[in-house]
Amino acid sequence: MNSSTKRLAFSFDWNAIVMVVLGFWLSASFALDLIVVPVLSSTGMMADTGFISAGYVLFGVFNRIELVCAAMVLAAFFAFRFDERFGDRQSTNSLIMASGLLNIALIYTYLITPQISGWGLEMEAVTALQTMPTAMVWWHGLYWALEVVKFVLGFTLLRWCYQRSCSID
Repeated sequence: MNSSTKRLAFSFDWNAIVMVVLGFWLSASFALDLIVVPVLSSTGMMADTGFISAGYVLFGVFNRIELVCAAMVLAAFFAFRFDERFGDRQSTNSLIMASGLLNIALIYTYLITPQISGWGLEMEAVTALQTMPTAMVWWHGLYWALEVVKFVLGFTLLRWCYQRSCSID
């Protein structure tokens, strides 16, 4: 009996996909965190009554985009594991890091954004309240801590893929 494995005529370049997705995701996060939100704050738009709803929609859409990006990155690193693209230890570490990125996106989408929006609506209802409640400050702190972790993990994975794309097989 003669058996052979057929090779697909079309295959994905997972390395390029990871670099493009991580590049887009991290640069979009950077722009949102360090350009869009500070501009909205400095122009006084955060004091408007409709900002909480607009912020919830803005971050909600971006969180869903982050989920798609994180899922693509995790899928690529599973493909790398199957192709034995990295060494055993680096492959395991990359899967853990990619899983961490997905978990961060899930926490943003289903925990932090709804909580911060809820506290914002509560602040909006009590117009005499001029400072953020302690719980809202805590949620913002958690967001920024996870952002730092996301950037460290994302840039590490991006660097590994870039090094892999520059190496000679």
